[in-house]
Amino acid sequence: AGGGRLLDKIRKWYYNAAGFNKYGLMRDDTLHEDDDVKEALKRLPEHLYNERVFRIKRALDLSLKHQILPKDQWTKYEEDHRYLEPYLKEVIRERHEREAWNKK
Repeated sequence: AGGGRLLDKIRKWYYNAAGFNKYGLMRDDTLHEDDDVKEALKRLPEHLYNERVFRIKRALDLSLKHQILPKDQWTKYEEDHRYLEPYLKEVIRERHEREAWNKK
């Protein structure tokens, strides 16, 4: 149990050290947009896609101004959810299935 708490503290420290949360971004906002991620983004419900676009535009604006959000507006580790992950897993599964089918 103690090791789990230590690991969680390390995760939280690393999350904050990465710095994207200071711009209001979530982990999934920072993914490299390869073909799988682009396809997963197309499958996002409109409201999730719009929220992502807003966060990214705000972060770009803040970055250009050399500013960060006030600390009470930073994305918290506990509130960051992997909104793109289910769609990305589905896209990758489909790609693997397609590749396996094409090998036959």
